[in-house]
Amino acid sequence: MIRRGKKYRALVASYDVKASYGLDDAVNILKKSQLKFDQTVELHFNLGVDPKHSDQMVRGTVSLPHGTGRKVRILAFCKDNMVQAAVDAGADFAGGTELVQKISDGWLDFDAVVATPDMMAVLGKVAKVLGPRGLMPSPKAGTVSPNLALVIKELKAGKIQYRVDKGANVHAPVGKLSFTGEQLRENILSVIDSVKKNKPQTSKGIYIKSLTLAATMTPSVHLDMALTR
Repeated sequence: MIRRGKKYRALVASYDVKASYGLDDAVNILKKSQLKFDQTVELHFNLGVDPKHSDQMVRGTVSLPHGTGRKVRILAFCKDNMVQAAVDAGADFAGGTELVQKISDGWLDFDAVVATPDMMAVLGKVAKVLGPRGLMPSPKAGTVSPNLALVIKELKAGKIQYRVDKGANVHAPVGKLSFTGEQLRENILSVIDSVKKNKPQTSKGIYIKSLTLAATMTPSVHLDMALTR
C-alpha cells in the first residue's frame, strides 16, 4: 500500500474525491498543492473506444494557447544537408542513421521525434522502441514533414501530441500549476475540443466516459463534462 505524505492527505481531505467538479473549481483544488517545484498539470480521458481496432484509434496534435511550460527536447531525423536548419529551428538533436543506432543501444533522452518523409524507412528499425512510447513520427500526428523547421518551432511553442493507449485512455499535459486559472482553462479546453474532433466514426455510445485533472503530486479531480465550458 502506498504511503502518502501529509500534504497529499490534507489535499484529499479538502474536497469530495467522489464528486465531479467544474473546470474552475477543479483547477482551484489542485492549486492548493504547494510544493517546492512547479508541478505539471495533466488531463486524463477514458474513452469509449476499442484501441484493438485500427479504426478506433484516437490520436492527434493540438497547439496549447499558453504552451506546456516545460522544455521539450526534440530529436529530428533528416539528411545531412538539413541538419543545421533543424538545429537552427530549435531541434536539440538532429541526424540520421547514427541516431538510430544510439536509440537501439538504449538512448531515449528526448521528448519528441520528428522526421522528413525520406527518413521513415530508416526509422522503421526502431519503430518497436519508439512506437510503444508514443514517440514514433507519423504524418497523422504532424511529425513527418518536409518542412521540419515549422514542425520543430510548433512543438517548441507548445504543440502537443496525444494517443489513446491499450486501456482506452488519453493522457495530455496542459501546463504548469503556476499558470493562472485562465491559462489552464484555455489549454484544457483546447485539448478537450481536439479529442472530441478526433472521435472515430465507428465509436458508438458514450465517447468520453470519464475526465480527470491532476498535477504531478496530487490526487485526481473528476471533471463534470457538462461544466467544462
